[in-house]
Amino acid sequence: MPCRILTDCLYEIFEFLEKDKLTLHSCLLVNRTWCKISVRILWRDVLSFKYASYQSEVSSQILNTLISCLPNESKELLHKNEIFISTPTTKSPLFNYVLFCKFLSIHEIDHLIQHNLENQQIITSRNLNFSKYLILQEVLKMFMKQIPSLKELKYSREHIMNVTFTHFPGAKKCLTDLAVLSCSSDIHSEFFNQLSQICCNIQSLNIEFKGFVSSELKGLISSQYGLKDLSLIQSYDGTADWTEIIPSLTKHIKTLIKLKIYGGKNHVPLLFINTFKNLQQLVLKVYENSFEELNKLNYDKFSRLEILKFQYLHPNSNILIKFLENNGKNLKEFHIGNSYNNSLNLAIAKFCPNLKSLRTEFIDDEIETLKMIFYNCQKLEKIRIGCSREMLDIVAKYSPKNFHKLKSYVLYDFELNSVDLELFFINWKNRKQQKSLTFKLNCIYSTEVVKKEIMDIIEKYKNLGIIKVY
Repeated sequence: MPCRILTDCLYEIFEFLEKDKLTLHSCLLVNRTWCKISVRILWRDVLSFKYASYQSEVSSQILNTLISCLPNESKELLHKNEIFISTPTTKSPLFNYVLFCKFLSIHEIDHLIQHNLENQQIITSRNLNFSKYLILQEVLKMFMKQIPSLKELKYSREHIMNVTFTHFPGAKKCLTDLAVLSCSSDIHSEFFNQLSQICCNIQSLNIEFKGFVSSELKGLISSQYGLKDLSLIQSYDGTADWTEIIPSLTKHIKTLIKLKIYGGKNHVPLLFINTFKNLQQLVLKVYENSFEELNKLNYDKFSRLEILKFQYLHPNSNILIKFLENNGKNLKEFHIGNSYNNSLNLAIAKFCPNLKSLRTEFIDDEIETLKMIFYNCQKLEKIRIGCSREMLDIVAKYSPKNFHKLKSYVLYDFELNSVDLELFFINWKNRKQQKSLTFKLNCIYSTEVVKKEIMDIIEKYKNLGIIKVY
């Protein structure tokens, strides 16, 4: 029993390290128990195991391990075609690592293979492409046959030859419970057609529009039963028209709660947003020519909306103020892009009392508005604003008791100095309700001398516990 308890505890601890691949990898080397537990978590999303100085070495090790896990018939096929990739040992691998995989990126596998083959100095592009295709095919066969239940799949057609892995033995069982799909719109129709027949419980769908929109994509969207999270991404110069898939989205009026739209310089449709009244999160990164349709959302109510972010530009301020009047009470996060409007900031103070996170713009002449926001938004924990002496003073003296995250940047026409910054830290230390401050500062416009002075002050107050993270 004590051993079982220890194993369970270690598993819970290692779960927190899932994103810290380097530390998790070190746990493999401690002892047999640590190795058995950590290897399952490490290989859950092993293709994300990258860190700059070791990226090449790690990529080769991952591919070599995958090759060692291939069935004998696949290895023989590669050898017959004079494709030789070294494996860690001639013996069978210690674990069947493929069984632990829950996240699969076709692009990352393709990249691993190409990187390895190029390092072997295969000369002709024909040999490279053929070898890459063959290895990719055999690896995907293994994944489809051996992964008991894949949770996330990423598949973009870019630079990848068509491998119809949805037809491979075991694909139906592997993909049935797929929950997250990220794909490009121009994947061959057969992939979308097969996937729509295999899985119908995708909860998160991320579509990057490239070239054209496959005719079967809307069929895949319609075949899902519980779509909750949707991202539609258009490249800056993209011209792919996604209006044809909009009718298939309306099936998910009741379930869709997160919507992100990233548009390029060309117009993207936005009016369909009006249909999804249950949205809890709306993120838009589009240009001015797409905002005209949002005028028609002027009086609409989204009673469950908690997160609203405009990551580049935002609609006409009058429209947005009216929108906040109708929907601001429930907002917990509100972010607007790089434009200043004091009327909009006043509306935030008036209509958004439950905000926890805010990103907006102020100028020194309107610091009283920042005071009003702090006074009226007593749940505010985080803000991103420009950094000046006056702004820092307001944050230290008037921010709510639970406020503890400041992301700031030095305004191009203001030279922040170490004296101003130290005064801010002293004022923060003397607050009645004092929490350690998560502080991030972009001082790109400052001179190297001033940057050095600022860093010295920051290190001083980090050591005193005034700053929690920098």
